[in-house]
Amino acid sequence: MLKNFLPDAHVESVFQIQPEKLKEKGIKGVITDLDNTLVAWNKADMTPELLQWFNQLRDAGISVMILSNNSKKRVRKFTGTSEVPYIFRALKPAGYGFRRAMHEMGLKKDDLIVVGDQIVTDIYGGNRLGMHTMLVVPIDRNDAPATKLNRMIERFLLSRMRRRGWMKWED
Repeated sequence: MLKNFLPDAHVESVFQIQPEKLKEKGIKGVITDLDNTLVAWNKADMTPELLQWFNQLRDAGISVMILSNNSKKRVRKFTGTSEVPYIFRALKPAGYGFRRAMHEMGLKKDDLIVVGDQIVTDIYGGNRLGMHTMLVVPIDRNDAPATKLNRMIERFLLSRMRRRGWMKWED
């Protein structure tokens, strides 16, 4: 059960995710979380650096989809005119949003990587469906009130993984 929360990879930032490396691993699509993965949870707008990163992925032939538990208003404001597709109120870690993203992207689970800052929602949800997963260090140490409980559970799970020697990275 604990292994369902273990990501396949870990990075400090989405900007460390390079399209060439994804393609080498057979990845054709990225399903990414929004809050504290792409921008701080309380920041509304996409940055020019993120837009460039999304464009690099697209130019390399890698599809992208934002999968967020947040409201349509929040996600739509973030994506703005970027034309980055999204699914709001995804109900992560339930499979609904992940399966919908897979269907809309026209890809199979083995072709996808889920990128997110929470092991309780993003990583667990992606792992349950057999997708590749990558944990990103949260952008902001401060969290939305609804996320605070998840962080407590996450700390417990990470301590168990650390004791078993499963973690290949430092905090």
